[in-house]
Amino acid sequence: MKTPLAAPRAPFSLRAPAKINWFLQIVGQRDDGYHNISSLMQCISLYDSLRFEHSDSLQIKSDLDIPPADNLVHKAASLLKKLASCRKGARIALRKRIPVSAGLGGGSSDAASTLTGLNILWGLNLTDIELSAIGAQIGSDVPFFFHCPLALVEGRGETVTPLRADSSAILLLIKPGVSVSTKWAYELYDASGFDQLTKKPIDIKLFCQAMERQDYAFLGEMRENNLEEVVADNHQIIREIKLKLTEQGAVISAMSGSGPTVFGVFKSRTMAERAAQAMKPEKGLIVTTLPSVEWKKRAVKSRKT
Repeated sequence: MKTPLAAPRAPFSLRAPAKINWFLQIVGQRDDGYHNISSLMQCISLYDSLRFEHSDSLQIKSDLDIPPADNLVHKAASLLKKLASCRKGARIALRKRIPVSAGLGGGSSDAASTLTGLNILWGLNLTDIELSAIGAQIGSDVPFFFHCPLALVEGRGETVTPLRADSSAILLLIKPGVSVSTKWAYELYDASGFDQLTKKPIDIKLFCQAMERQDYAFLGEMRENNLEEVVADNHQIIREIKLKLTEQGAVISAMSGSGPTVFGVFKSRTMAERAAQAMKPEKGLIVTTLPSVEWKKRAVKSRKT
């Protein structure tokens, strides 16, 4: 998104999309304690909303009941203000729809949208590359949201290769009534003793070609999530949801990121709606993956309020 030359006077809003991980490979542990990964991420049609307006001080209003120090919107705003040596303030109102601690990247997306929104509000004229580098200091998934809607994410998360997405998939999201910390999930993986040196890299070109032709049988054979087994060992409900989604016709059933949200891919919305009914009492949400054309039209929406 191009930043306007003049900072807007009127309040405006941005939408922060959730994401899924089509695959997530852990390829090694880093000296800094983080992990090197290879993951294909794609935005989906589930959004938080952030409203920005001028203020004398930095004010964050949210429906999240967490301390400001743990709020990624607050972290992003404070860091940008410091790095840009900006004396301006802002009033940011966050409305959540993306579940927290769900493997859907809601906090990271909110942080990225905060950087984008304040860049506009304060007239900083920073590029997306510069904002992405700042975002990497906040969280590993934040840089991805400056390269939406589809990208290969490597390293700790700072190496992002944007890819074109022409097709869209219909997903049914099921988040069980548990929360999963990303840090906890990686600690479980490390403690499991899985061999990190024998993994065969996923051929991203073949994977994306299969996505475009919607060859889900081939995708199901290629995809993997190295965190899925260890998280599911501690939360059996994840395996139960995966199995039930498959029984209801999902052509792919997988955990996203560090979980615990499970997504099922369906060939039609009607099939997804029927599956959502069958999954009760678990609450399901039908979404679509965002293709590149739709992202340009919808993913970052600015409006006067």
